[in-house]
Amino acid sequence: MNEVTNENPKLTEREQSILHHVVYNYIQTAVPVGSRYISKHLEKNLSPASIRNVMADLEETGFLSHPHTSAGRIPTDLGYRFYIDYLMEMQQLGDDEKLRIQQQLHQTNDADEMLRETSKLLGKISHQLSIVTSPHLSSGIFEKIELIPIASSKLLVVISIRTGMVRTIILEVGAEVPRDHLDQVGRMINERLAGLTLKEIRDTFVDRVRDVQNEKTGLIRLFVDSVDQLFTDSKEREKVIIGGTKNIVDQPEFVDPKNFRSVIELIENEDIIVHLLERHDESQRNYVVTVGTENKEETTKEYSFVTATYDVGGVTGRVGIIGPTRMNYGKVIPLVDYVARAIAKMLSS
Repeated sequence: MNEVTNENPKLTEREQSILHHVVYNYIQTAVPVGSRYISKHLEKNLSPASIRNVMADLEETGFLSHPHTSAGRIPTDLGYRFYIDYLMEMQQLGDDEKLRIQQQLHQTNDADEMLRETSKLLGKISHQLSIVTSPHLSSGIFEKIELIPIASSKLLVVISIRTGMVRTIILEVGAEVPRDHLDQVGRMINERLAGLTLKEIRDTFVDRVRDVQNEKTGLIRLFVDSVDQLFTDSKEREKVIIGGTKNIVDQPEFVDPKNFRSVIELIENEDIIVHLLERHDESQRNYVVTVGTENKEETTKEYSFVTATYDVGGVTGRVGIIGPTRMNYGKVIPLVDYVARAIAKMLSS
């Protein structure tokens, strides 16, 4: 399979037209596309022989491949990439699909349940594997910390994020700390951490409290020792909600037992999905598409990933679709983008 490059290859208008027909029809049918089929559907009057010559050129330059058992051609990863970047037309979501999504979002006030059910619906609509991640608190802006004694040796730490989200942690303290001292330490921490993200706090906390680490109760020293627990969402990597398993295995690609096993392994290995989402997080675009060999993990090079970011006051999560490279990108991209925007609006309200 040809490796995808970042170059912008030049194709003639005729080559682009034929490539578009091959990619579009292969996405729809999963059947290699022949020159006679294109000849019947191409607006320009080209003979099958002329089309075969163009298809041969596209194969030589890496945009198409030629299965040994068929006279037709199928797209390579490079062909899909050119199609996505230059030839594809986005499909508008239907009003009924938008209504289903909105109804799903409003069925519950519990955020985790809403994300879980939305992931299932996304899988049903796309007929692919769907992913939704909970908001990553590490990107949230710190608002305040409250220190509440709940026993003589236990302290409840409540960290509020500017979006209204709250993180709570119970810490073991060596001895009972007077309430007025808890309030004093809380005020000092709030003054020094205001306006920072949890990640920034985690990375710089020691420096910000270096001059008061030896205060008499040992609270600051406890916070220094517990900084990762306090300012990292410990379950963040676990909050990947996968849906649509039943839908993706119905795709023609998974009639082959080898391919079926590969998608089951992908579903079961959540770390691979997390790593791919982390790579997508590095992008500045709202949605990201990686095709086949653009994915670095060996087990994902037969799949495409489409993800979009939702943002709730600076706290972000991801919505995504995983499927074969023969994915209906023109429908999946606007679907993922719409769901991401709808989740952001729902969580912000």
